[in-house]
Amino acid sequence: MIVDDHEVVRRGIAEVIERSEGLTVVGEASSVAEAHRRVPLVRPDVLLVDLQLPDGTGLDIITEAARVLPEARAVVLTSFDDDDAVAAALAAGAKAFVLKSVRGAEIADVIRAVAAGRTLLDDRTVTRRQDAHPDPTADLTPSELKVLDLIGEGLSNREIADRLGVAEKTVKNHITSLLAKMGLQRRTQVAAWVAAHRGGRWRAPSEGQH
Repeated sequence: MIVDDHEVVRRGIAEVIERSEGLTVVGEASSVAEAHRRVPLVRPDVLLVDLQLPDGTGLDIITEAARVLPEARAVVLTSFDDDDAVAAALAAGAKAFVLKSVRGAEIADVIRAVAAGRTLLDDRTVTRRQDAHPDPTADLTPSELKVLDLIGEGLSNREIADRLGVAEKTVKNHITSLLAKMGLQRRTQVAAWVAAHRGGRWRAPSEGQH
């Protein structure tokens, strides 16, 4: 069963699966609510769920499916390639984590492997990913992290100083320090880094929000 809010994506994945020997699409859904309704009806062996959906996340579907259909196994299909998303999928019980950029044949291979009982996502995978992608902000102080975020919002040094209630010279000192720690040379590189890494990262919605 495929759960994705983009019809074009769902149809593309469905075509790949239907062309793959031994695999059949038994259902589709475009939201968490629709998936909750359909899972008990079509009883899929494998759920292929998008991470971000209009009314929640794919993790909501995995959790509910585990309750009503414990034998179903879940694969997270997403465009969010970051450790928060991987760790969240692992915690929810997903057996694999696949990026939407993969080739169609790879999706079919993953589905077969998961259906056969294999788990392609585990604690070691998350640890290896974190080791391979060290966070350049890990050594920043709380004050430097605040400055980093405000640079990402497009604020000037003066505006950051006003927001934090410190002297502009203090802000400049923080920027000099965080540039050195992150291995960057210019303030504009900091803004670009924030846009690329913070804006494009997956965040689980807070309680009561989606």
